[in-house]
Amino acid sequence: MLRMSPGSKKGESRAAASPGGILPLDTIFEGDCIAALARLPAQSVDLVFADPPYNLQLGGDLQRPDNSMVDAVDDDWDKFASLRHYDDFTNAWLAAVKRVMKPDATLWVIGSYHNIFRVGASLQDLGFWILNDIVWRKSNPMPNFRGKRFTNAHETLIWASRDQGSRYTFNYEALKAGNEDVQMRSDWLIPLCTGAERLKGDDGRKAHPTQKPETLLARILLAASRPGDVVLDPFFGSGTTGAVAKKLGRHFVGIERDPDYIAYARERIALAEPVDDAAMLAPAEKRSEPRIPFATVIERQLLQPGAILTDTNGRHEARVRVDGSIMLGDIVGSIHKIGALAQGLPACNGWTFWHYREDGKLRLIDEFRTVLRKELAAAG
Repeated sequence: MLRMSPGSKKGESRAAASPGGILPLDTIFEGDCIAALARLPAQSVDLVFADPPYNLQLGGDLQRPDNSMVDAVDDDWDKFASLRHYDDFTNAWLAAVKRVMKPDATLWVIGSYHNIFRVGASLQDLGFWILNDIVWRKSNPMPNFRGKRFTNAHETLIWASRDQGSRYTFNYEALKAGNEDVQMRSDWLIPLCTGAERLKGDDGRKAHPTQKPETLLARILLAASRPGDVVLDPFFGSGTTGAVAKKLGRHFVGIERDPDYIAYARERIALAEPVDDAAMLAPAEKRSEPRIPFATVIERQLLQPGAILTDTNGRHEARVRVDGSIMLGDIVGSIHKIGALAQGLPACNGWTFWHYREDGKLRLIDEFRTVLRKELAAAG
């Protein structure tokens, strides 16, 4: 029997309309994930994070060199009779997930070498379109106690859109801005979930053997969703996805069959504090803002032809031409092309490279673009 367990706010009922019915938001469904997914409305979620069983196939107890036991994953939910049974399970839950994804939704699925290659093949067979594979490199991995293999220091995430033509969300500018203005790479160095973040039972043991760090989920949600989006986790476990979604202003829908895990998740989500300033949640998206040609700055007489532009250190000087191009020596080009040429780089954002002098102070020409965009927004 499928039951619903309240999510982040007790007694609060929230739902989103979608094709085929109403989706309860911030809710944990108790039961088998495939059965639960079949009861959700079609095309109702914006992003899926899935941490399915890895089918680790452990052959026996794992011991440290001092003969102490390793608290490894040996739960029944991670055991399958054969690889064929695991593949059948994977195809079933992926097909069920695809049905509830909106046309432009994306799926993130995490795994290890035991299962991720099989999951990737199933994804492609079912028509998902793989966008990236992400390597989660653990800064504090568990050692290889037997000394017969390399230390397993990473897990792999596959990021896929529902279809090849999906217009998926990717907050490129926000990720770049939070990464020292450098493009975010596909290898992420993030520590395992430890310390106060690791949930433990009354006996001091881990509440869940594969609890993922909130940092990992935060990066995923910030990369591929927007405030107010619905995030589905069909293997909800201890509720990391729900807690992070609540903090970041997203809604969650979780599915979990273990009532003990649900109890931990509910308590954890109830304690999660959402970001209280909506402005802090909005992704930086310069590419969605109106394009302002530099020529408009000259046309509006915010700068005069002949004005001198310089870099912040005064090593390069260029003159502004009447048509909005600039001249470095005898070379003429756009603010971007000339900025790149001056630095010996393949590309440059001229708006944030070139400065002009006003009242004895250097000011970025990007200030003109900001003024013009504000005027456009007011006019609109």
